[in-house]
Amino acid sequence: MPRSRRSKLVTLAQTDKKGKENKTRIFDEVRSALDEYTYVWVLQLDDVRTPVLQDLRSDWVGSKLILGKRRVLEKALGDTPAEEYKDNLHKLSRACTGLPGLLFTNETKEVVEAYFNAYSKQDYSRANSKSPIDFTIPAGTVYSRGGQVAEEEDIPMSHTLEETLRNKYKIPTKIKSGKITLNEAFDVCKKGDTLNVTQALILKQFGVAASEFKIKLVAYYNGDDSTVTKFD
Repeated sequence: MPRSRRSKLVTLAQTDKKGKENKTRIFDEVRSALDEYTYVWVLQLDDVRTPVLQDLRSDWVGSKLILGKRRVLEKALGDTPAEEYKDNLHKLSRACTGLPGLLFTNETKEVVEAYFNAYSKQDYSRANSKSPIDFTIPAGTVYSRGGQVAEEEDIPMSHTLEETLRNKYKIPTKIKSGKITLNEAFDVCKKGDTLNVTQALILKQFGVAASEFKIKLVAYYNGDDSTVTKFD
């Protein structure tokens, strides 16, 4: 039977009252979940966006997803053998890197792995990421999807955005007959290019959500035998 250390005092870092209350709440939620669920999974959630978290909370009803600062999660699990809440949880604590999330569940390892291996979300590319496609805005009238779909399936971009395209994104547009136009095709990026901030914003402006977001499984804890399994 794994031992519990519910009564052990753990000191969290000094912070303002509101921040301390939030840390304490997350700390208590983690320890409560450790008593309720058999498995704890560490998820790597760097650069995660709200729609992904909404998917997880919707798909994992009956389980519990807890997010928080890495050090708070580590402290709640216990980052040393002396402070761990249950046997070997300090090993799971060490697997919390970057921006982690903890998924508490009674679902089997096979169910969890099958879900996350299959899960992906189309997302907008961010600055410093690799461009997923070649993207060039065709000459002529500028459409809302920038040539990604046939003109008969698209609509001209609103003329109110012309100043943004020209001044903010440095695209040499002009207004002609009430429509945004380009005299020549404008190359935004090539597949594999490292995107700068402007390129990433242009792709988002034209609705290019061609990047794939995946959630990495880092490690999990089995409360039945107090073992920790890590993944490469």
